[in-house]
Amino acid sequence: MAKKEATTVQSVDRALHILSILKDFPKGLGVTELSYRLDVSKSTIHRLLSSLLQQGFVKQDHENERYLLGLKLIELGEVASSHLNIRQIAAPYLNQLAEITGETVHLVVMDNLEIVYIDKTESEATIRMFSRIGKRAPMHCTGVGKAILAFLPQEKIEEVLTERPMTKFTEHTITDQDSMNKHLEEIRTRGVSFDLEEHEEGIKCAAAPVFNYKGEVVGGISVAGPMMRVNEEKLAFFSEEVLKASKRISEALGL
Repeated sequence: MAKKEATTVQSVDRALHILSILKDFPKGLGVTELSYRLDVSKSTIHRLLSSLLQQGFVKQDHENERYLLGLKLIELGEVASSHLNIRQIAAPYLNQLAEITGETVHLVVMDNLEIVYIDKTESEATIRMFSRIGKRAPMHCTGVGKAILAFLPQEKIEEVLTERPMTKFTEHTITDQDSMNKHLEEIRTRGVSFDLEEHEEGIKCAAAPVFNYKGEVVGGISVAGPMMRVNEEKLAFFSEEVLKASKRISEALGL
């Protein structure tokens, strides 16, 4: 088993090495040249290239049989770049929102039908919610997750609600798809989503989506705090401010 795992890791390492080499050769390289540069057999190189070709990470010039980087890498690069850009662009607005509200502010993106926290500005209050950058959470029960979910294409919404379990975290969690679809319609109407102790007991938040220049939802921001400080009046105030901030971030992204 250990030998098989080691072989698999070696194959991945060699495939990544091929991509790293090809980036320096815009006209491409042949199997023999790659075999020489990696010091491995041509049969091994051919096998690795076949896998990379099938997945779109490389392409082949059929006139000279050389291999070049494929369009799949552009796609991945654009996704990674958009995530990095949104974090950089949103940072000053997150800081301003945290200062205005006095509570913790988050920026998240969707990944693999979940949300991932990619940035945050902490509240200076003694009692505050726990969160960390890199944390993953479900979409159906988090304010910022629902803010993104509501503005996805309907087929993507159905995919999330079908492929990811609608786990009941608290007595307030929505676990029925029909109820969730009605709830998402309400979010689209008002432009703001709430988490009223649906993911964690004692935590409330207001959230809003962030859009790119194409009008596609690419992330979301939220203001969250303990229910002892977040009454209805404050939640209404948070919803106004988070909506303003999300619109400014979207405009900065070209909307």
